[in-house]
Amino acid sequence: MMTTTNSEEDKILKTVGLELMFATPERQENEHGITAVEIARRCKFNLGVVKKKLRILHEKGIIRSKGASPKFWKFDDYQFQRMDEDDPVYLLLCCFDDVDFDKYFDY
Repeated sequence: MMTTTNSEEDKILKTVGLELMFATPERQENEHGITAVEIARRCKFNLGVVKKKLRILHEKGIIRSKGASPKFWKFDDYQFQRMDEDDPVYLLLCCFDDVDFDKYFDY
């Protein structure tokens, strides 16, 4: 069950999810993944909000963590592809209408 209720919260969840989805090794500071601090800095979000969104994505099983302090996060493509296509988080992360791909890729 998705715990966000308004479109601003959904937008933050989507941004955090996409940061992880498109976190290539070249865009990460560490080979193990990306930290909540790194996501907060990159997206200009409050760290507490980022951690809340990471918990939601982790509960859905589409991100995994490694380590303790700092905790590194990675997107799990395998689990994401197996999500229910009607899941609100799945639908949110699959909607690319308002996504600026230049932010994630160097062409």
